[in-house]
Amino acid sequence: MTKEAEDGKRKKQRRNEVKIMKRIFTEIKLKWNQILLLSGLILAAAVGEMMLPSLLAQMINEGVAEGSGSRILTLAAVMAGITLVACIVNFLSVRIASYISTDFAARLRGRVFEKVQGFSAAELDRFGTASLVTRSTSDITNVQGFLTMLLRIGILAPMMAAAGLAFSAATGGQVSSVLSVAIPILLIGCGIVILMASRYSVKLRKKLDRINQLFLESLEGVRVIRAFNRQEAESRRFDEANAEHAVTAMASGRVTSLLMPVINVIFGVTTAAVLGLGAHYVETGAMEVGSLVANSQYISMVLMSVMMLALVIMMFPTAFACSGRIAEVLETEKSIRDGGFALEERLFRSTVEFRHVTFAYPGASEPVLKDISFEAHPGEVTAIIGGTGRGKSSIVKLIPRLYDPLFGEVLIDGVNAREYAVDELRSLIGYVPQKNVLFSGDIASNLNFGKEAGTEQDWREAARVACAEEFILKKKEGYHDGVSQGGANLSGGQRQRMAIARAIMKKPEIYVFDDSFSALDMKTDQTLRRNLKAFMGDATVIMVAQRVSSILDADRILVVDDGRIVGQGTHKELLETCPLYREIAEIQLGKEAV
Repeated sequence: MTKEAEDGKRKKQRRNEVKIMKRIFTEIKLKWNQILLLSGLILAAAVGEMMLPSLLAQMINEGVAEGSGSRILTLAAVMAGITLVACIVNFLSVRIASYISTDFAARLRGRVFEKVQGFSAAELDRFGTASLVTRSTSDITNVQGFLTMLLRIGILAPMMAAAGLAFSAATGGQVSSVLSVAIPILLIGCGIVILMASRYSVKLRKKLDRINQLFLESLEGVRVIRAFNRQEAESRRFDEANAEHAVTAMASGRVTSLLMPVINVIFGVTTAAVLGLGAHYVETGAMEVGSLVANSQYISMVLMSVMMLALVIMMFPTAFACSGRIAEVLETEKSIRDGGFALEERLFRSTVEFRHVTFAYPGASEPVLKDISFEAHPGEVTAIIGGTGRGKSSIVKLIPRLYDPLFGEVLIDGVNAREYAVDELRSLIGYVPQKNVLFSGDIASNLNFGKEAGTEQDWREAARVACAEEFILKKKEGYHDGVSQGGANLSGGQRQRMAIARAIMKKPEIYVFDDSFSALDMKTDQTLRRNLKAFMGDATVIMVAQRVSSILDADRILVVDDGRIVGQGTHKELLETCPLYREIAEIQLGKEAV
């Protein structure tokens, strides 16, 4: 790629980043009445601070030089009053600026959370959990910090600089010409440092994503890591990522550390030049001592304003990178969109049909499901069995539209699932995922995920059907006994029965069980299936199973191999017609039993 093409690509990327970043302020609008009030307070504080050097000059010229004590006391009282008012105004402006930025960050964080809640599994896979956590916490905090500085110093510094230049020109005459050289040099020096530092901002955020990802993996997989004695290996992996982040951070720190020396050198040289030139004018009588003192303070204020503005600008690259990452989440369109079909217009109930469905996960090189077709009817149990990694779970993920198929149709009650509003479609389905996730709270609050206004009678019924009542009643506080994050204080079988009870609480038209009986013993499995069959009525049950013994009485069994249905029928029919099913049954049940 030529240099011109690379430059063009970078410019295009920069324009896209700016466009994406603007999305934040489109989504979360600042309240202009608060901004105007803050600007008025900051202006009042700036005017007050700018009056102090002029009053000091009068005190020196009219009071000290002429020996007028009353004049000195009067001006000192005025200066003290102005200082007190300026302090109060500054305090109010800081509070308002903090409120604006905190409110902005809170609303932005809520908007990001709402957006992520609407993502399909494809978008979640694309960003990754660790990156989404970083974007909604650390990145938003960085934007909040920058906004606070921008509202406070970003408004104050230009006012101070402009007023300082005006007052300096009025009181200092030729002495103020030093600023015409100092300010451009200061801006150029700060600009070079900021440009050099900006290229590290995006790199640092990506390195931080990697650290968060590894930390999250180590927390979630701590039992596996310990079981395989992989603590040292995981520590090395984390240390490598941590070292890369540290190296990048130190490189960025070395560049940013140049900013203060550059500012201090320019500040010191300018001050020396002002005092030297001013001393010459005082000696020749062209300038009074008080005016020189006032002018030197105005010049110091101007330089200080430029320095503060440079520090705000120094925060911009990081805030810009963080804003882009947050806006990327807000800009991402959901791949799962609502349809306009109303549930009341359905002609059927509790019917699921797959018509020539082909599906591939985002980024996969080949489909995981190929030409899948079957029907599931009310009051029936449809079981899906096959080898590991053959696409069984992928089939049931398409029913609640966690993903959409590439080709073909998934019909719910005779209507393409894409035609329903997602919330309405999922209200028909009680889904128990392969990984049972419980939430911190108590047993009752977890069961009420299925029915928000569930009563104790509902809890008891669902727990009885799911064979969970047995262990719940042994708890000290029963249904109000605590559940830790992820259900860590429950066993695998207890979590699985809780997840099944949560789905039963919903009393849906369609039950989807994704390998949801694997942690149960044979007796509990048999009892639960018997309870479920008696309870479900006209509901449809679709279950992924690993054990043949769990699906012997299923009305329909689908045998899946390499993403295709290679057999379909009852247990007895498949023993005669499907070699793969017969092989699985012989391995699990024994040849004699088969």
